[in-house]
Amino acid sequence: MANLALRLPENVPGDFFVDSTCIDCDACRQIAPETFSESGDVSIVHQQPDSEAQIKRALMALVACPTASIGTVEHHDAHIGIDAFPSRVADNIYFCGFTSESSFGAWSYLIVRPDSEGGNVLIDSPRFATQLVKRIEAMGGVRTMFLTHRDDIADHERFFERFDCKRVMHADDGAERLGIENVLRGDEPVQLDNDLIAIPVPGHTRGHAVLLYRNKFLFTGDHLAWSPNRKTLIAFRNACWYSWEAQTRSMAKLRNYDFEWVLPGHGRIHHDSSPNMRTHLERCIEWMKTR
Repeated sequence: MANLALRLPENVPGDFFVDSTCIDCDACRQIAPETFSESGDVSIVHQQPDSEAQIKRALMALVACPTASIGTVEHHDAHIGIDAFPSRVADNIYFCGFTSESSFGAWSYLIVRPDSEGGNVLIDSPRFATQLVKRIEAMGGVRTMFLTHRDDIADHERFFERFDCKRVMHADDGAERLGIENVLRGDEPVQLDNDLIAIPVPGHTRGHAVLLYRNKFLFTGDHLAWSPNRKTLIAFRNACWYSWEAQTRSMAKLRNYDFEWVLPGHGRIHHDSSPNMRTHLERCIEWMKTR
């Protein structure tokens, strides 16, 4: 829980607040935009929640915060936020919440599938929180864990030990050193099963990969996200740790695939028709070439 003594002065007066330990990961602003907004390089409470629905979303943001930087003056039932995760995004896709500071608050996702379709898939690693683990277990556990890149692996070992799942990661991001069971190599896409395609997209890191599910959901790690300001798909020029040129080439590879959802580790989720997504992707590629 946040420290009231460290409450940021930019917060509006009232119950919910953000303290100075905030790392500006953006999770709270995505989960509860009615309550949280950006101020410089931190999040703040710009409006106190005033309905049950808004309080629930604010408590979900509190639970998801990787640095426990969100607090309340009044007492609330924490399970209102805790029990909301994993939170359904669409169809059988869930946001896990419980982001990890070691992944700078990156989002992780759960695909819920029957065993006959390959079982559940965890994309990147959330915090290994007991309440979340129990909920995932009740939803069928984890059969496969797909790690997009080295930045967002968080508590992957603990999830592996708990669920005895098969982890998938690219060799160029240190997969063998981490003891990963299914090591991707090279730049060619890999069909993991009938519905899952792993696509290596070096750039943000040397071994970054994205995961395409049913030609509809693209889990993009730190490769591609939606910009609400520019109203199009973007890449993060200032957070490219390996090669912007390689990332630009990698982005062009995604022209070969159809998808309707972009679900990033950092940045905003976006849903649109496949043709519109293709238009946004082309716009992103052309923008990247000028940077």
